[in-house]
Amino acid sequence: MKKVNLTSKFTLYSDRSELNKEDTALLSLAEEAGKNAYAPYSEFNVGAAVLLENGKVILGSNQENAAYPSGMCAERVAIWSAATQYPDVKILKIFIVAASAKHPVEEPVPPCGACRQSMAEYEFKQKEPIEVYFTGASGKIVKSLSVNNLLPFTFDNTLLYTRTHSFFNFSLFICQLIC
Repeated sequence: MKKVNLTSKFTLYSDRSELNKEDTALLSLAEEAGKNAYAPYSEFNVGAAVLLENGKVILGSNQENAAYPSGMCAERVAIWSAATQYPDVKILKIFIVAASAKHPVEEPVPPCGACRQSMAEYEFKQKEPIEVYFTGASGKIVKSLSVNNLLPFTFDNTLLYTRTHSFFNFSLFICQLIC
């Protein structure tokens, strides 16, 4: 038996004033996108802004449905839209902002597991990390240098075609880039 320790590192900003100008603008775009959410059931609006390598920004917002499993999170709306419009362009960053009509959201709201797995697919595909920023309507902002940092045991295409999972190789690759 061998024990393996995994460490995740995050940057915690106390508020928007600590972000650089570009990141502040992207956070504001994600916040605006959240205002277009269709969330009549939860009243929990989430917006996402994806920055691509070509400088384009793709927005997404959560879209609920009375048949709950049929809804979609803002992160996946934005990522899939980016992949549809620019299939060969790398994703550099994603910003996520959550707000509620029912109560103040003052703590960072991380992406759900399904969104982490979906984002991980693109990080794996492009073989470069995607920075992830998430926050509530106000307050602290969390920055992760990669999706792999948020979801270290990802399911990727190597499991479909080979007996050897590349988790440790890919994790080491990402760690070399960001550690």
